[in-house]
Amino acid sequence: MANHSALTELLNIMQTLRDPNGGCPWDLKQDFKSIVPHTLEEAYEVADCIESGNLNDLKSELGDLLFQIVFYAQLAQEQSLFDFNDVIEQLNAKLTRRHPHVFGEKKALNDKQLSAQWQAIKAQERSEKAMSEESLLWQDIPANMPSLSKAKKIQQRVASMGFDWPTYHGALDKVSEEVLEVKEAITQNPLSDHTAEELGDLLFATVNVARHVKRDPEQLLRNANDKFSARFEKVQAYLQAQGKSLDTASLEEMDNAWEAIKKHK
Repeated sequence: MANHSALTELLNIMQTLRDPNGGCPWDLKQDFKSIVPHTLEEAYEVADCIESGNLNDLKSELGDLLFQIVFYAQLAQEQSLFDFNDVIEQLNAKLTRRHPHVFGEKKALNDKQLSAQWQAIKAQERSEKAMSEESLLWQDIPANMPSLSKAKKIQQRVASMGFDWPTYHGALDKVSEEVLEVKEAITQNPLSDHTAEELGDLLFATVNVARHVKRDPEQLLRNANDKFSARFEKVQAYLQAQGKSLDTASLEEMDNAWEAIKKHK
């Protein structure tokens, strides 16, 4: 467990990297916007470690992610906005406020009660921050959040207000409805804006099904990506064993290889 001196050393290292006299040229060129892509990359690397079961590298990847937070705090300190300690203090207050059943009057809550309490607390926080009714609904959902995750967030928000299918059956029926609308739009004009809109509606409806069965759509699609990639690599190996390559194989040959791989997965 990192002690106080280790954290102090980390903050000092960050200050040294940003020191105009002898600091790192790359670090000195950075600003809030320029390091956002690096933050996202580090977050995905943490997720990849966990999902792949590579926990040996997790400590290192968490350190890289922590460095991003320290970097933002250093930039903010230089602009007299806040410092790292302010970040920690606000986090401590938020965690305490959002867990009254633990840090207040201790009481056991089931999952449904916990969810209701969480939504009520979040709604109160949004209400206190909101400048208008329009911002009240979505203000804490990042505009640049990955679209699948953002769709889930939006659906969770309206569900907390009672606008939701009672079960997954309604959500699944909606997907079937959207599939028909996509088919109709593509028949009329596959390249039209209307077709694009209907495809978006289908994706949104599919996310809703995932939410109803307690699955994260981002993770589901990552898993699907990995599954497809691994299977297609096997298709390549299958064809190579027959003296063929992906460059020269026909669609029928690749499809036959795909089906053969599926049967022996």
